[in-house]
Amino acid sequence: MPVQMPDINLVAMLPEIVLSLLGLVLMLMSAQGDENRGGRISMLAMIGLVVAALITVGGKDATGFGSHFINDAFARSMKLLMYLSTGLVLFMSADYMKKHRIDGGEYQVLTLMALLGGMLMASAGDFLMLYLGLELMSLSIYVLAAIQRDELRSNEAGLKYFVLGSMASGFLLYGISLIYGLTGTTAYSGVAAALDPAHGGHMGTALILGVVMVMAGMSFKIAAAPFHMWAPDVYEGAPTSVTAFMAVLPKVAAFAGIFRVLLIAFPSLHSQWIPLVQLLAVFSMGVGAFAAIAQTNIKRMLAYSSIGHVGYILLGLAANSAAGLQSVVTYLAIYIFTSVGAFAIILLLNAGGIGDETEDYKGLAHKRPLLAFLMALFMFSMAGIPPLAGFIAKLYIFLAALQAGMLGIAIVGVLFSAVGAFYYLRIVKFMYFDAAKETETFGMAVGVPMRAILTVTGVIILVWGVFPESLLKWTATSVKAFAM
Repeated sequence: MPVQMPDINLVAMLPEIVLSLLGLVLMLMSAQGDENRGGRISMLAMIGLVVAALITVGGKDATGFGSHFINDAFARSMKLLMYLSTGLVLFMSADYMKKHRIDGGEYQVLTLMALLGGMLMASAGDFLMLYLGLELMSLSIYVLAAIQRDELRSNEAGLKYFVLGSMASGFLLYGISLIYGLTGTTAYSGVAAALDPAHGGHMGTALILGVVMVMAGMSFKIAAAPFHMWAPDVYEGAPTSVTAFMAVLPKVAAFAGIFRVLLIAFPSLHSQWIPLVQLLAVFSMGVGAFAAIAQTNIKRMLAYSSIGHVGYILLGLAANSAAGLQSVVTYLAIYIFTSVGAFAIILLLNAGGIGDETEDYKGLAHKRPLLAFLMALFMFSMAGIPPLAGFIAKLYIFLAALQAGMLGIAIVGVLFSAVGAFYYLRIVKFMYFDAAKETETFGMAVGVPMRAILTVTGVIILVWGVFPESLLKWTATSVKAFAM
């Protein structure tokens, strides 16, 4: 009997190949002793992102390696969001890396490797491909969190993330092993076929345990409660540019992976996983809303804020409808610009000697009115106040939940959103209604990269809030791969 060879379609994964080769080249460049290599490496990294994005945009639906790798509209959309996240963070952190002497090239290489892992997760059609991408992304971010070797808090953040992340990876791997033992395959399509009731598929306690373990492992990566314990400490201790990266890329990648696992591998188990996702959503919204109130460090506050945002995104996923899936991608796109903009201002203020305590923002509006206006813009957007993009994100999440008959959870989400608005508005209150410390001058210089980042993010938040049609059209196209 002839051996059937897998369909090795390298064209389908051309963007991944480009970034892999680029990462190897940049790694060799970083080993050189030239003190100016950081600038060249950053430039090449940005060029590589643009090339990969162009290839992705021009890509066509295809599969490879026995459908273990999927290149469809959803994968391409998620990868574009990942390119955007990575490019914005690399661009805004150029001066920060120089100041803290972490621009030797390792930062850029690790960032690209984390991006590559996220891309593999978005295209995974198999649990092993998902695990490979997840570990590549996670290991890179562990090192990034601890990249300031002479900073105790950075080392602590990297170690905490590594230890807890390793435990979460163990949960995921154990869940995969249970699913493989019960179905005889790790391919999503194969698992779905084995569980199809029309073909004699059956559900047992061990299978449900496998699904729960997989969701527990993935929930850690998106910092969904109660798997959020690492987020506040790691957000606070990691370098601010790494925190910004950590806040956006892993969430896009992990949600892309969760989409495929739940909707392709376990469509017949929706009555089991929907309540689990709803529970995670409520826990995350509640923890994010109430825990952030007590925070006096703005990075810890944004960590709990991100946990709350994860809850809203999970609410859209729990709707298990075309409108729900579209609302998730819409929320992720808006969240990227809002988070990057807020962290860009934090990074800029850090460069001027301003600390991370929320009270350090007192009087900012009186001495740097434009920066205060932009920060207020991002805070209002995160709170979901119209006419900003954050309002559109939450509106479509709640509409999808209502269409799915989740009235009670939608009401709980609205209430938690109202509670969450308090800590966002508190920052605005500090900036506009409190006097600055006598020694505070807010005398930082705003370079061209930071001006560009703040302009782009601010304009996008305003435009998408008033004219969301183009965003909604794009997100509707991106989820067509999941016919509901």
